[in-house]
Amino acid sequence: MFKSLTVVLSLLCCIPNVVLAQNNSLGLGIILGEPTGISIKLWLSEKSAVDGSIAWSLIENSHLHLHGDYLWHNYDITGVRKGKLPIYYGIGARIRFDHKPEHVVHGRIHSSKDETRFGMRGVLGLEYLFTTAPFDLFFEFAPIMDLIPGSDFSLNAALGFRYFF
Repeated sequence: MFKSLTVVLSLLCCIPNVVLAQNNSLGLGIILGEPTGISIKLWLSEKSAVDGSIAWSLIENSHLHLHGDYLWHNYDITGVRKGKLPIYYGIGARIRFDHKPEHVVHGRIHSSKDETRFGMRGVLGLEYLFTTAPFDLFFEFAPIMDLIPGSDFSLNAALGFRYFF
């Protein structure tokens, strides 16, 4: 069930120290949208990275989301005079912890229910990388296909920023 997420987390843990020693390779920030929370990104090379977030849905019952993605960046499509503006795309996994509070249906009280959903996630985004400051700004769109406990399709979209150490 957690095989894809395990792969992404393993990538984060097994990255050589050489990559971690590079300037501005690890970013931490905020993602705002659906869901909203904390975002992290680790550059593996100039064109590849892994990212993830711990976030909460503000639309439905405060679901907790955890996701991780492997990303590829294309700098050839967009051009800017200062900084860099790559389009990125990738694939990853998402776990969503749902809590459905006690509710009434047809006069009967139904108890609260916790459910965990696991699915695959695609991501397409645009990121601005500043040349003079260790920040980025990004917008991403992510279609999600939940597989467990049943199939369901949903979309996430968010704006965010990160500070790179």
